[in-house]
Amino acid sequence: MKTVIKLISSVALLAFFFAKSQQIDWNKINSNTIMDVISIQNTTQNNSSVVAQIGNMNNTELNVSSKTNIIVQQLGDQNSIYFNNAFTEKETKAAVTVQGYNNIVDVTGSNSISNGMEINVKGDNKTVFVRNY
Repeated sequence: MKTVIKLISSVALLAFFFAKSQQIDWNKINSNTIMDVISIQNTTQNNSSVVAQIGNMNNTELNVSSKTNIIVQQLGDQNSIYFNNAFTEKETKAAVTVQGYNNIVDVTGSNSISNGMEINVKGDNKTVFVRNY
């Protein structure tokens, strides 16, 4: 039941956070300031990256171009996502959802086949490698 509540909460937060992460000073966000942050978000921005992590010791490393639109959700502990799309000028959209313990998703590059790709990992101790050249 807790997992379902966490999932619903993270989806609701993702709906509000469609702005470039560089515009937000994450060190100043707390329960008193979150409504202000949500109200200043520009939801009409097409190219943005959104990361929501619920759990302990999760890691996300994104190397993306300005034309990358990625949504990342991590639910659980010790999950890692590596997404490298910094070397292309084409618009790319992707979504990665990881639920469980000690999972790794490693995506490098993009092409026409991977545009719009959705990766959903559910379980423990899983590894997914995606190479697009």
